[in-house]
Amino acid sequence: MARPQMLKLSEVLTEIQMSRAAFYRMRARGQAPRLQKLPNGQLRVSRADLDQWWERCGERAAA
Repeated sequence: MARPQMLKLSEVLTEIQMSRAAFYRMRARGQAPRLQKLPNGQLRVSRADLDQWWERCGERAAA
């Protein structure tokens, strides 16, 4: 079984074209993709979580 692709927060921010501050504001409101903290303190987002988050954003915009 393949391990899920994990993206660095900087990669996610580049992909969604958002500043770190805006991302953390969304996260505080519970509207950001789920972050996973590694034992070394670095943050990662799984590709699957990011893709699901994008779909939810599209559904909200269409509603």
